[in-house]
Order: sequence, then structure tokens, then C-alpha cells
Amino acid sequence: MVARRQILGIIPARGGSKRIPGKNLINLAGKPMIGWTIEAALKSKSLSRVIVSTDDTDIAEISKKWGAEVPFLRDKNADNHSPVSLATIRTLNQLEENERYRPEIVVQLMANCPLRDEKDIDLAVNNFLQNRIDFQISAFKYGWMNPWWAHRIESNGKTIPIFSDDLRKKRSQDLPELYCPTGAIWIANVSKLMISKSFYGVDYSFYPMPWVKAIDIDDYNDLEMANFFIKKVNEV
Repeated sequence: MVARRQILGIIPARGGSKRIPGKNLINLAGKPMIGWTIEAALKSKSLSRVIVSTDDTDIAEISKKWGAEVPFLRDKNADNHSPVSLATIRTLNQLEENERYRPEIVVQLMANCPLRDEKDIDLAVNNFLQNRIDFQISAFKYGWMNPWWAHRIESNGKTIPIFSDDLRKKRSQDLPELYCPTGAIWIANVSKLMISKSFYGVDYSFYPMPWVKAIDIDDYNDLEMANFFIKKVNEV
């Protein structure tokens, strides 16, 4: 078990989602989507506190009902364009301004990654601490959706391969494994994060996790897939 340290869980959850209106509060298998992440964070044995960072009063109210702290509304970096890292940094700054509280480590848990649970969080934190990492980003390994074969389609319908022929035409088993970041569990040394302004700081590391646990809900197709896997887990 990890040592009890000042490890803060922050769940960024702004209002104003475009692709799924009200996404963070939408019903997912009987709970508001953000409820899944709050539950996992509160059950984690690694986190000292769990704070929802939002600009939205409805999200704040529901988050409190599910047991998270919402000590203030986020006053900056709540627009469509601000990187989520800056939203988390702003929340850390607000905590320092309002409470003189500054944790050693921050664990950023996106509300639209509802399938990772408390065990996933604890394993990720353990890996971060044991390997003395400054920046750790959750990721999953590409499987049947092999990006080495990726093309883009131009407006005139012409297809353009992304990678060169010598890579694209290799057998899949002969190609290097590739990984995709997911917003499920991002961890950083707070002092280093304040300098880098991004979880992609110097020598950042990827932390692989099962792709189902890493599902990142951005549109209704993702939402349908998450519902499917939650039902499958509950059937076991």
C-alpha cells in the first residue's frame, strides 16, 4: 500500500460540452457520468482529498451530493480552448490562495473516463511513487485499430497515407507497438507541474492500462460503448 502523502485528486468537469450537451451529468447506467469518477476517487486508498473543479453550478451541486469537495468554482481556463492541464493548475492555485494548501502530488481524473476504478487509481499512483516519476500519463496499447495503416481523406476524396510505405506495408506483427494517451489517470509532481504548465513535462512517462478501462467519452458512440461495457461488468 502507498504511504499516506498529500496526494490530491482533481476531477476537471466544465460545463458547456458541445458534442454531448451536459455530458458530465448525463445518465450513464443509472448514475450521472461524473458520479462514476467521484466514486472511484473516494474509494481510492491513495488520495488525501477529492475535489471537483468546475465552472458550472449544476455540476458543483451534483458533485457535492456524490461526496466530492467543491470549495469554489473555477474562475479561469473553463473555455473550449484551454488545455485541461491549465484548468488543473488554476484549481491548485485557487487552493493555495484560499486555503494555503498545496499538495505534493496531483492526480487528474477526467470525468468522461468513467470505467477506471479505485484499483486502477491506486495501481497508477503506486507506479508513480515507486518509479519516482514526475509526470505520468495513462495510455492504452493500440490493437485492431492499427494506426500504422492510417490515411486521411482530402476534401476532394483523395486518400493520403500518414506513414511511409516501408512501415505501412509491413505485417502488423513486425511493427512496433503504439500507445494512445487517455484522460483516465494523469499524475504529476505539483512543483514540477507549476513550472512545465503541462502534464507533458520533461521526461513524461506513459502508464499503460486496459483499453476498456481507458475509454474516453467524447461523443454518443463512445457513450454507447461505455454503457455496453458497464452492463457486461455488472453481469459477471
